[in-house]
Amino acid sequence: MKGAFVPGLELAEGFFRDAVNPILEKHFPQIQYSAALIGTGSEVLGFDSEMSMDHHWGPRCQLFLTDADYEPYRDQIWQTLSLHLPSNYLGFPTSFTEPNPTDKGTQLLDPQNIGPVNHRVEIHTLGGFFSDYLGIHINQEIAASTWLALSSQKLRSTVSGRVFHDELGLQLVRKRLEWYPKDVWLYILASCWNRIGQEEHLMGRAGIVDDEIGSSIIGSRLVRDIMRLALYMERSYPPYQKWLGTAFRELRSSAALTPLLLDTIHSATWRQRETCLLPAMELLIKQHNDLGITEELPVETSAFWGRPFKVVWGGRIAKAIAKHIEDSHLEKLAKVNPLGSVDLFSDSTEMVVNVSLIPRLEKLFD
Repeated sequence: MKGAFVPGLELAEGFFRDAVNPILEKHFPQIQYSAALIGTGSEVLGFDSEMSMDHHWGPRCQLFLTDADYEPYRDQIWQTLSLHLPSNYLGFPTSFTEPNPTDKGTQLLDPQNIGPVNHRVEIHTLGGFFSDYLGIHINQEIAASTWLALSSQKLRSTVSGRVFHDELGLQLVRKRLEWYPKDVWLYILASCWNRIGQEEHLMGRAGIVDDEIGSSIIGSRLVRDIMRLALYMERSYPPYQKWLGTAFRELRSSAALTPLLLDTIHSATWRQRETCLLPAMELLIKQHNDLGITEELPVETSAFWGRPFKVVWGGRIAKAIAKHIEDSHLEKLAKVNPLGSVDLFSDSTEMVVNVSLIPRLEKLFD
């Protein structure tokens, strides 16, 4: 029987404090380490619910050892925890099934009252974790092309979560990843506006020939671009699609934008969609002006080259931002190759989660 739902971060912090840390202090007092819960898992983002409890969820955390201590102590620590951890914590088993090779390595809570615990206290070095999870070397500067090849979901899940104990400087590494360098951020903002400029007129163009399905699809794409742009404007890494709306709901701008975006999605005709979407994009221009990253831009809409549908001309905003990018390479990219980060130009899960692809993705920005 599982316990009542507890937010996973609270569960993890209590599990470390009450169960893991006392064992480490008793058996390995000489070891310096950091402990946290970061990386994969909806609980890391603070978005878990009772439904999250059905897989990969439970009392767990990560330990980070020095390079010198990792090989001598990794297995000892794992085995000692396996022998001394309680079988339950707050009503939840601390033992998990073995990773299921037919289900992407999924692990489930595995109730047992005797014998060693097959726990999920993962043991890493700092460098090893960030190399495996993000594909970066923590002792090197992160190039602009690497920032752009990194999944915003993975960046968000690295700076989210919680650090429970830190003798090795884990929090300092996370601080370096809190947000993009300014010029990278401006390039991404310009690319978002460029995407809007490329498609904002197509919603009406499809609708005017009675293709309301096509118009609706384009309208939904624009809604997604607006949501992501709003996240980038408020310096919040967009998560992957399952949590995009949840993260968007936390933004300051969400209260004003949400009704307009919902009405856009629910509209039956392109004219209704346009009536809802244009005010949303005007709000974004006002929000852009509040950032102070360019000169004040007019908040206006006009007919697309005399045709009977209106646009905000997202491309003009992209150009205004590009002029303020100081890095000459990124400035040129913003003008001739405004792809944005990997999440903006690819919906492929494999593309955004597989860190082995990062070197190839970086070449797109050379």
